[in-house]
Amino acid sequence: MSASAKLAEPSIEAASPSRANVQTRTITYDDQIARWFVFASVAWGIVAMLAGAFAALQLAFFKANVLPILSYGRLRPLHTNAAIFAFVGNMMFAGVYYSTQRLVKATLASKLLGRIHFWGWQGIIVAAAVTLPLGITQAKEYAELEWPVDLAIAAVWIVFAVNFFWTLAKRAEKQLYVAIWFYIATIVTVAVLHVVNALSIPVSLLKSYSVFGGAQDALVQWWYGHNAVAFFLTTPILGIMYYFLPKAAERPVYSYRLSIIHFWALVFVYIWAGPHHLLNTALPDWAQTLGMLFSLMLWAPSWGGMLNGLLTLRGAWSKVREDPVLKFFAAGVTFYGMATFEGPLLSIKSVSSLAHYTDWIVGHVHGGALGWNGFMAAGMFYWMVPRLFGTKLHSRRAAEIHFYIGTVGILLYIIAMWVSGITQGMMWRAVDAQGNLMYPSFVETLLAIRPMYWMRLFGGTLYLAGMVMMAWNLYMTAKSGRATDGEAEVVVEIESTKEIDWKRIVFGPPVVIAAVCLVLLFAIAFTNPVGTAGLLLLAGIVGFTGIFVLTLMKSPNKPTWHAILEGRALIFTVLTVLAVLVGGVAEIVPSIILQQTDAEVAKKTNAPYRALELEGRDVYIREGCYTCHSQMIRPFRFETSRYGEVSTLDDSRWDHPFQWGSKRTGPDLARLGGKYPNAWHWQHMLDPRSISPGSNMPSYAHLEHGRVDFAGIENKLRAMRSLGVPYTPDEIAGAPADAEKQAAEIVRDLETQGIAANPSSELVAITAYLQRIGKNPPPPPPPAAPVPVTMTNEAR
Repeated sequence: MSASAKLAEPSIEAASPSRANVQTRTITYDDQIARWFVFASVAWGIVAMLAGAFAALQLAFFKANVLPILSYGRLRPLHTNAAIFAFVGNMMFAGVYYSTQRLVKATLASKLLGRIHFWGWQGIIVAAAVTLPLGITQAKEYAELEWPVDLAIAAVWIVFAVNFFWTLAKRAEKQLYVAIWFYIATIVTVAVLHVVNALSIPVSLLKSYSVFGGAQDALVQWWYGHNAVAFFLTTPILGIMYYFLPKAAERPVYSYRLSIIHFWALVFVYIWAGPHHLLNTALPDWAQTLGMLFSLMLWAPSWGGMLNGLLTLRGAWSKVREDPVLKFFAAGVTFYGMATFEGPLLSIKSVSSLAHYTDWIVGHVHGGALGWNGFMAAGMFYWMVPRLFGTKLHSRRAAEIHFYIGTVGILLYIIAMWVSGITQGMMWRAVDAQGNLMYPSFVETLLAIRPMYWMRLFGGTLYLAGMVMMAWNLYMTAKSGRATDGEAEVVVEIESTKEIDWKRIVFGPPVVIAAVCLVLLFAIAFTNPVGTAGLLLLAGIVGFTGIFVLTLMKSPNKPTWHAILEGRALIFTVLTVLAVLVGGVAEIVPSIILQQTDAEVAKKTNAPYRALELEGRDVYIREGCYTCHSQMIRPFRFETSRYGEVSTLDDSRWDHPFQWGSKRTGPDLARLGGKYPNAWHWQHMLDPRSISPGSNMPSYAHLEHGRVDFAGIENKLRAMRSLGVPYTPDEIAGAPADAEKQAAEIVRDLETQGIAANPSSELVAITAYLQRIGKNPPPPPPPAAPVPVTMTNEAR
């Protein structure tokens, strides 16, 4: 049995070829691609952490917003994209390329595709580093990049997928080890998520509008956003855990059966949980409930995976004390357990009512990103680089120091955000005996949590220092050795053994049981509460009974159904895709149908933005205002008392993309329209502290000198009309004139307050947008019916 199969301990002897049908040959792995991705990850990781530290400084000290291109609203998306796609992305590719070749006993299928993948991915990162500070964004969290870059991402991902599956097709080891399962799930799911969420209508080379709008866009975005965390930051790193942790500990994975449960439960349940980011919003209750329930279910598979990782260290804990690699792995898996406990907790509606929009969510995200992703990356790098260069780690002592200062940095960061977030939530909802807000000014909250922002900055800086120390250590390690590609002797079949008929796998008992349970669960949509309870109970009985019967029927002398499946990469991939798509289709398709139905009603009750308001909204998006302000008032008294009437689906009906937001560093803006005069907005944008002393909002004085292109407005309205926004041909043709008319009205009003403004100023446009938010004026009434003419006797 091969080493890869031995790690997972499947019973597959019955499917193994006889010695007469095999021969042995030596292969050399293509490790150059892994070396490139390792050092790209380290370099971009430092850039990402540096951007994050600077953004943290801006929140604590507003004067750090030194340039418009480096203001917080533009820097924050750069930081998140660099951390996710540059740091973790490159780390993931390094681990996948290194481990896959060894697990399947085959060299990389195509060096050329590997090089295209590497340079293509670095080109995408550079494009993000250029466009995001320039304000070229789609304003969708973790998916801000504009449509040309989105196309490049899809193309490069296809290159990666082709090379990966081509390598699987060439494999000498027929059984797919658990790490490969997670890589397969990552590749196919990320492709689906990216393509669906990135659907947009281009207006120009650097501007587009999402094909989804309002609540539907919110649902699709967080279906993508949550599962980007799941299938880009979690599943591939779990695959890396299942390979590198046993290697470093020199122990087999604790439980092969647990790894099966972990994988299938995770990929099926995770995809449903996205709506938990939208609890207590205008999203339909059925979607919110679905997201909450499946998020709670995630506790089981997530902690199953964590325990499988930690228990792999059984008998090797003495090594953890001495080996920095195992320290990073053990701590990383522990942080994974913490993050996956906290995530479902935050998905409970009552908890979300306190935590949502606060820094608690920021602490939760960074616990996973820095603790899980960052520490797993460090452990993998410290293990891989000496082997990639045929030498020893330059300084184990430096790696130990990195571990401890990194751990302290993470804890300071998380604790600061926990304290800050809970403080925010409690202050926002605090009322006196008469029911009046105790802290009516939003700035009071900012002043209370500012010390925590400095603490967060200190913790993040410590973590950054550890990254720099790791970069030096890895560079010195590489310098002391020479690039070395791994070699292995592999057993190759001369004549392929007869494979089991695919129908026995596809229609095997586990698939049939799962299908029956799914049918029962989908039937819930057509029943009353009593029927729902009955169907849930029946589905549970069918599932547990099926598992019990399959356990009784298991024969020690025959390969299990799953062991057979592991030898059929194509069927395994198809079943993985089906497991993932079930949740996506169940959530997204109903929202599309409802959106189309409700849109017909909305056309009669809600008018789209006027041309200048749409231009102002684009300026709002470009400046990243959505990173600090929400536009969603939840159905709580403390919110309606502070912000106004509860938000409805109609409020954002024509928003492409939606602007509900996920963080309130500043107040909610959903009912801002008409609340203050034009002069107030003008002065607030020029000097926020002259209006709100203590605010950490940067100045947007540069907007006064920016100019709106009135001639290009028609194209934007035309694109919106193609998305279903009810602009008439006359409104599109008259858009430039209407924009100039509305701008002139605002300028005349400002003049009465002693303010001189240029009608084409971007500050005038964003003022028009801010004055419109939440007002939703009805469209003009239809023309009056003709009055019947009564003929007089003379006329007769």
